Amino acid sequence: MMTKQLSELSLEELWDLFPVILKEHNPRYKDWYEEEKQKIIKALKKDIIRINHIGSTAVPGLISKPTVDILLEIDGNCHITELINIISSMGWQLMSQNNDPLNLSFNKGYSLKGYADKVYHLHIRYAGDYNELYFKDYLIKHPDIAQAYGELKLKLLKEYKHNRDGYTKAKTAFIQKYSQAARKEFLNRYKPK
Repeated sequence: MMTKQLSELSLEELWDLFPVILKEHNPRYKDWYEEEKQKIIKALKKDIIRINHIGSTAVPGLISKPTVDILLEIDGNCHITELINIISSMGWQLMSQNNDPLNLSFNKGYSLKGYADKVYHLHIRYAGDYNELYFKDYLIKHPDIAQAYGELKLKLLKEYKHNRDGYTKAKTAFIQKYSQAARKEFLNRYKPK
């Protein structure tokens, strides 16, 4: 009997294998991020404009999916096929690719047996001024908003445990509202120079 690969599973099969899980903040998330950051920097050596820990695991005290999100911003002259090959050789699996504008998504820590002990998402884009950076900073500076975000996620978990897309979509209005507030407060903090 042949075993399917992750890439051959239907969306429903993937959602059953990888349900939305929320956990209390793990202070080791920052260490997990640093470990992968150093590996990425060493492997790419160039083309990196900026690399950041984003998402809920970057916010101390915030309940989150135990997945470390990394935003890697690259130079516009980077050779994308070579970049994909290098990242893939490091154990990352390319999950989606959009070239206009550039948005590559890689995952690490997923298998047919479920989640690994450490799970990562790597988002690669050309250098820009991204909401994820502002939103993270806003939640860190405003613990009351971070708490409200955590409460929203717990509420949504009941309905969307096996529907990642629905879970993500249901958080969008909250994220957009506070990303815009963050842009006003932090005034072009991440705008490329």
